[in-house]
Amino acid sequence: MKVVGDGDPVVFLHAAVCDSRMWSAQLDAVGAGNKAIAYDRRGFGETRAEKEDFSAVADLLAVIDAAGNGAPAILVGCSQGGRVALDTALLHPSHVRALVLIAPAVSGAPEPIHPPDIEGLMARLKDTEQVGDLDRVNAIKAHHWLDGPLQPEGRVTGEARRLFLDMNDIALRSPPIGQNLDAAPAFHRLGEISVPSLVIWGDLDFPHIQERCRHIAMTMPNGSGHMLAGTAHLPSLERPAEITNLVAAFVDGCSGQRYALS
Repeated sequence: MKVVGDGDPVVFLHAAVCDSRMWSAQLDAVGAGNKAIAYDRRGFGETRAEKEDFSAVADLLAVIDAAGNGAPAILVGCSQGGRVALDTALLHPSHVRALVLIAPAVSGAPEPIHPPDIEGLMARLKDTEQVGDLDRVNAIKAHHWLDGPLQPEGRVTGEARRLFLDMNDIALRSPPIGQNLDAAPAFHRLGEISVPSLVIWGDLDFPHIQERCRHIAMTMPNGSGHMLAGTAHLPSLERPAEITNLVAAFVDGCSGQRYALS
């Protein structure tokens, strides 16, 4: 776990193809006026877990209690991290002050129907996973999630790609963990989440994820949406300065709302 600064807790939740290092560029800026917290979930980064059933929401609450002194937190979640944030907002609303959701997964969402060109990409990934070629699986996932599924492979280069491949390689080679027992199908309950919420997505991401993000932003009573042009699923890696500015501005705008929770 990495903690930067003091003050109100802001907890960063990583994607399933990353670990807490995906937030390195954001922690210092947000930690300048808050307590910015990033941790590795079970089976990611430096965390090791036994093959036992667990609750990702309970794990998050334990982090908030330990590092955030139990105060209501602003949750910043990307992809699967966004799903954990939404589940927590429904199951334990008194622990959540606001949400920043970057291309979030949503429990209970309908299965996507991919267009033929993307269906072919998903079939190639499945075949490679069945063969067990983890290096190639990692490369394909970098294409899907970092470059964007319909963009040229290798569009994003440099440190962002190196870091993605390192983070996802750890996740791919980590021993299996148990089942997440959280049962909070959020998709049809988004209207119950009333805290201030910012939904961010890139226009190079999977089409169904872009559509889902628009739906989330429109459905949550205090939600707003922000599309990033020329960016795929992981803008904190691809456009770190822009994400830092968006998150920091949103967090600053939530100042003074900590006692508005019921």
